[in-house]
Formats: sequence, C-alpha cells, structure tokens
Amino acid sequence: MGAHLRHGLTRSLLWFRSHVSPAALAVILSALIVAYLLFIPPVNGYANNGDFDRAIYVNGLYRLTGKPYYFFTYIVQKYGIMQYFNESSAALFSSQPLFIKAAIGLNMLAYSTKVFDIRFMGLIYYVLFLGGIYLLTEALTFPSKRWRNYIIALMVVFVFADSSYKLYFNSFFAEPGMFVAMLYSFSSILLLARHRFKRRWPMVLLFFISTVVLITNKQQNAPLALGFALTMLSLLFVFHKRAEKLYVILGTVLILASGVATYALITKTFNNINEYQSMTRGVLLKAKDPEKALMQGGIDSQFALTRGQTYFDRYSPIDVNGKYMQKHFTDKFSFMWILKYELTHPSEFGALLNLAAKDGQLTQVKAVSDYTKAAGQPKYAQTHYFTGFSTIMGAFFPRTFAFYVLIAFAFIGVYAFGAYHGIRDGDPEMVVRLALIIANMAIIFMTFIASVIGDGDADLAKHLFMVPLCTDLSLALLVSDLLNHRLWHVFEMRGGQR
Repeated sequence: MGAHLRHGLTRSLLWFRSHVSPAALAVILSALIVAYLLFIPPVNGYANNGDFDRAIYVNGLYRLTGKPYYFFTYIVQKYGIMQYFNESSAALFSSQPLFIKAAIGLNMLAYSTKVFDIRFMGLIYYVLFLGGIYLLTEALTFPSKRWRNYIIALMVVFVFADSSYKLYFNSFFAEPGMFVAMLYSFSSILLLARHRFKRRWPMVLLFFISTVVLITNKQQNAPLALGFALTMLSLLFVFHKRAEKLYVILGTVLILASGVATYALITKTFNNINEYQSMTRGVLLKAKDPEKALMQGGIDSQFALTRGQTYFDRYSPIDVNGKYMQKHFTDKFSFMWILKYELTHPSEFGALLNLAAKDGQLTQVKAVSDYTKAAGQPKYAQTHYFTGFSTIMGAFFPRTFAFYVLIAFAFIGVYAFGAYHGIRDGDPEMVVRLALIIANMAIIFMTFIASVIGDGDADLAKHLFMVPLCTDLSLALLVSDLLNHRLWHVFEMRGGQR
C-alpha cells in the first residue's frame, strides 16, 4: 500500500513538473494572493494623503458630491467621471496618466461611464504585475525545471506579492507604475543575457519602454536614467552586429534624454514645494546651528523658524506663498545650493542619510489607512495580510546608510568576479549581470540622495520606494544564482537542464 502511494505521488509530481513551470506556479499563486487583497471585500489599498488630487482632476475624475471624502483615515473607493470639458492642467510631466487613462477606459467599458471604481485602477496594475512576475521568474529559473527552481518561484511570490507593494495598486500614487515597470526592465535585460528567446528585439523594446515609463513616472526618478543607461550599454556584449550596437547606443541616448526631459519639465509650483521642504525638512532639520547655516548662504537667520515645517503646514509662522517669503527666502536658494551645503557639511548630510536609511525597507505606508469606511475598521487601520517579507525586512534589515554601502561593495565584488570569468570565457551573461547589479546599487544611492536633497525627510517611505525594490531584486538574483550554481560560471544547457 505504501509503495503504491509513493508511486502515485511520484507520478503526480512528475506530471506537475512537466505541465506547470516555475514561472506559471509563481503567476498562479500571485494571482490568487493579490486578487483577494485588491478585489474581494473589504477592499484594500492606500488612502489619499493629499497626493491623489494631482492625479485625479487632470485625468478627468472628481470627488463625488454628497458623499464623504476621506484623507488619511479611509480609502475612497468611488469617484465621479467628468462629463464635461476638463480644464485642469498637469502639475508635472509624468507617465502615470497612461495607467490612469487605461483604468478609466476599462471602467467605462465594463462598469460605468459616470462613476469610477478604484478597483479598475488596481486591475490594470494587477494584470501588468502578473506579466512581470512571469518574466521575472522565467529570468531567474531559465532553462531548468529542477525542483530548486520551484523554490525560487515560491521566493518570488513571497517577496514580490507582498501586500505592502500591492496596496499601492488600489490608489492614485505613482509607485505602482514604477513597480511593474521595474519588474519588466529587470527581467527583460536578464532574459536577453540568458538567450531565453530566439528573437531578441521584443525584449530590447520591452526593456526600453519599461525603463522610459519608470524614469518619467516621477520627477524624482530623473537621475535614475544614469543607472539604466549603464544597463543598456551592457547589451553591447550581447549583440555583435554593427547595426545592433548602433541601436543599443541610440537606446542609451534616449534613456538619458528621458531623464533630462523629466527634470526639465518639472513645473515651478512643484519645484517650489520640494525646494522649500528640502530646506526646512532637510538642511535646517539637521543643521547644528540653523541660523548660521542660513547666514552662510546669504539668507536672513530669522527663517530658521521654518525648521521642521512642511509646505502644507496649517500653522506655519509665515505665509509660504507670500511675496516677502519668496523674495527673502525661497528665491535665495535652489537644489544646487542645498546640494553644495550638504556636501560641505558631511556630518549633517550623513545624519540625514542615516535618517533616510531607517525607512529604507519600510515599504508599507503607515500614515494612511488600508481600508474603506464600509470595512468597519478603525481610522488609519493597517492590513497585515501577506506582509511577512516586508515585516521581516523592516524589522531586521540594518538601518544605517553605511550598511547599504557595505552591501553594494559585497554585491559588486561577487558579480565582478563572475564578470571576469565571463570576459575570459566569452560569456556576455556574466557581464550583463554585473551591469545590472551596479545599476541597482547606483539607483539605491541616487534614490537616497535625491530624496533627501529633493524633499528632505518628508514622505520618506514613498520617496525611497526604489530602495527596497532594487534591494529585493538584487537579493532574488543572488539567491537564484546560488541555488542554480551559476554565480561565477554558467553551465552548458543539456537537454533543457543546467
């Protein structure tokens, strides 16, 4: 009887391995886990912290009249769809409207032409997310279906289906667009390096489009173009024809141009908000002598009273939009002024970076609720459904900027050794992996610096979104390479196995 059961179990497992790939398993599990979070009542997401308004009105939505509208305390599930000319103009250049317009179009097709349900926003990101999960798992496990690759598939689900990432889907934050774009960007370049598909141009196009969408998603992402440009250039080791190399160089130039355009198209209003908070929640916050810091920059020391204030504070000691404030304070400094100050005061800059590092792995936004009012939860209630990975990382990951420096050296050192073997053996995959890791580490540091220089410590958990995402992708790559014994060399393919 026991032998019969073992034989049946063995046959079932063999059938499973032959019919369900690791990538398919990851998609199935992620689909079930995330669908329950986003679409099954009580609906979960993130409440409006005030940022939604920039995305709502310009895309033809508005708050429904006659119904309560909540900030911070609860999610607002339904919005009105404008039936008349929309005179609102965008506060900043962004690729986010691509996702919102798609959600509105789907909502009007399948639900209502007058009322928008936030779950259609979640549905757009959900479908894109599942495609990204498939490509990511395929990139980490190709070409083997050995059992260890099913462990990698489970790891992908545990890390990237975590609810702290997925709650963004049912919201008007820009971060979910960055999340899905990064999945596609990272996966496509790895699939190219590992020669997963005979026709390579679709993956090149996917990498380029997803990267540009990510860079243009938020003005803060403009500096990240440098990291992605390095990754694009690494494809010169993959392609050998002259025309292909020219396309790679052209793509690199366009990626850099998207970063320049994103920065150049920041509106003055938005720029003023960020500069103000960079001073009050950055320079002045950590300055040992705020009055002296201002006087050294030719600014009246009385403005040290703004220390710790945000642009939107209701009880500011002075009108932040007033002519006096503009003439004697905000017109006196810029982001370059702030950067120069921080670089010439390394101890204060270090303290600000360490402050940011404390939030480096806190992916769940704590300042807003994850529930609608109808769910019956108290104000600001947070869900703990499938948040195991983010909880572990938030609790145990060291919270100092120096640790990120150590991680960067460790990752780059490990993959540099592999790249050396790759160059010696004529294997481009090893070089591309090194470029991918260097780019991820560069993005982490650029995100830290751009966040504290661009907005001080205001909304750090959101501004640092790319830090945990790049950390998670790098760790996933490292674990998959270790399990498949290809960290420093690549096995030859024999019968579809490694």
